[in-house]
Amino acid sequence: MNNNLLTNTAVGQDAYQIAYQTKEWISQIIVGLNFCPFAKKELVNNSIYYYVAHQPKLKKLVQEFNEQCLFLYNHPEIETSLLIFPTGFADFQRYLELVDYCNDLIVSEGYEGVFQVASFHPMYCFEGEDYDDAANYTNRSPYPTIHLIREKSMEKVLAVYKQPEKIPENNIRLARQKGHQFFENILNKR
Repeated sequence: MNNNLLTNTAVGQDAYQIAYQTKEWISQIIVGLNFCPFAKKELVNNSIYYYVAHQPKLKKLVQEFNEQCLFLYNHPEIETSLLIFPTGFADFQRYLELVDYCNDLIVSEGYEGVFQVASFHPMYCFEGEDYDDAANYTNRSPYPTIHLIREKSMEKVLAVYKQPEKIPENNIRLARQKGHQFFENILNKR
């Protein structure tokens, strides 16, 4: 892993290992299964910024999220940022509350149209779906993670990608073909 893509190295080897596990998940599942057809380029180019937050307090994390928005805004060489929360957000509902606050901050701080948020969690469950449905693994990650995405970059890629609206349904179909155990074997390696 490119160490300069990990911001808070002061937390030491633990943060490096967490970021590394997240990168492996991206490589094996997100890129490996082509869940996000745009991720491979960023993974190969090392233009993903991994930020491991060890603050379990909601207000402090929203502040850190705001700082990451500013950081990404000021560093155009970094395409996308992953904010990884190894502590404090094991509960999926509490995590969704954090995601809501981050989405609100995007609007209140004037980043609407600049950034958007995607969410991943080890217990991710789409509304109305069974928890054990393999489709949930399209958004399950080793740690609770918020993905900060540049909207302009996404618009450019979507403009040349054939039928981008079918990406979610294709991912769900593939996840169900692979099955629950396939994903558990990868995610439980940590």
